[in-house]
Amino acid sequence: MSAAVNNSSEDFSITLLPHVEKKVFRMGVAGNYGIDSSDIQWAAEHGANYWLWGASFNKVTEGIKNVIKPDRDKHVVAMLGWGIFGWQVRKSVENALQKLATDYLDVFKLGWLGRTSFYTQGIVDTLLELKHEGKIKTIGTSIHNRKRAGRMALESEIDLFMIRYNAKHTGAEQDIFPYLAKRNPAVITYTALAWGQLTRPLNGVDMVPWPGKEQTDVPPLTPELCYRFVLTNPHVHMVLTGPKDREQLRQNLKAIQQGALSSEELSWVQQYGRQVKSKKKLDYIR
Repeated sequence: MSAAVNNSSEDFSITLLPHVEKKVFRMGVAGNYGIDSSDIQWAAEHGANYWLWGASFNKVTEGIKNVIKPDRDKHVVAMLGWGIFGWQVRKSVENALQKLATDYLDVFKLGWLGRTSFYTQGIVDTLLELKHEGKIKTIGTSIHNRKRAGRMALESEIDLFMIRYNAKHTGAEQDIFPYLAKRNPAVITYTALAWGQLTRPLNGVDMVPWPGKEQTDVPPLTPELCYRFVLTNPHVHMVLTGPKDREQLRQNLKAIQQGALSSEELSWVQQYGRQVKSKKKLDYIR
């Protein structure tokens, strides 16, 4: 088991991100779903300091630029980029540095590895050169192929993995997490809500009463429970949120304050996720 995360209540909200070597709030903010630069500023004021940025994330560019400027070392800027050739990766990194007015990116993530970016020797050589030049600090990837991710976790230049993981899609527990201990790469997860499938009421769900002390109107899962489920896993360093507006951002950040799920709560959420997964067609209650 990777010694990735301390899930005690006092440390649940903050972790040291391996290889990046910065302390981060455990919910990173992706700016490609509707929020704007004012929301980035608000999130920073409420503790967020991991920013996922891409060349098309124009609405949040100025906000990220402004929040990282006063104290760059307290923020992690992760670029989600693409590339078939090394020169494309270099150009995208150098354009990002100019747009964000920063000397370096903490992470460059090869986006959707195997589909929109490729792990060729030319790409690897370029990333290592950019790392040597100090323009990027860490090489990462977003990847859907879990078995390949498991192999790369054992041996590759990739030190940060952005993967799909939620109560419905738990395959990483078999295909990725067992292979993390050797190099301890950072693990960033996304799709905590399974694109809303875990938070919309479904017909045909049969669950025992919620075991937690606090009264919670479930099922379906609340967004807070979805995020807490992910972060309760000891292999996960951070979860990404892609809110559509300030209110969603506010609610999602609050999930971190509630801490880890108890063993009974975790078992309940796992059971609910399995029921959703088992359905060939999701029959939502209207």
